[in-house]
Amino acid sequence: MLDFEIDKLTNSIEHALTNQVFQTQLVRVLSDARLNKKNWVFDWKLELSDPARRVYKLVTVAEPNLVHGLISIGFNEDHVYMHLLENAAFNKGHSKLYRGVAGNLVAFACKSSFEHGFDGIVVFESKTSLIDHYKQTMGAKVLARNRLFIDTLEASMLVKRYFK
Repeated sequence: MLDFEIDKLTNSIEHALTNQVFQTQLVRVLSDARLNKKNWVFDWKLELSDPARRVYKLVTVAEPNLVHGLISIGFNEDHVYMHLLENAAFNKGHSKLYRGVAGNLVAFACKSSFEHGFDGIVVFESKTSLIDHYKQTMGAKVLARNRLFIDTLEASMLVKRYFK
């Protein structure tokens, strides 16, 4: 189950102290060679070993080797499924350095859904305690129990915000 918080919907990612905005890009990760296991909660090596999943890293154009967050997605018959999403350790908690990382990653999943002809629909499993948070911040809707989805309208708004 996904356990991320949308701290702020930004137009990219922004430095938490200066509010400076940084241009980002998402790059497919094909090897775990640069993902130091001690810096991540999830087992990204396992995600990379599953041929049905694609892992992407969020980086800034200015610093393409500094990973701000990771997302693992899969393509089902009519939607994109978010398997995992994680902010880098320096982008978590009250002392995070950058805001907007999780929103950027979710917007990318929505963009991928549009690109694959799925009308922006993204499905994911949520921890119970975060369901209301996802409903309020992203307009997610409950599909069943902990399974949520982002529908076309909400996906379109996220994509327009992050990918101009």
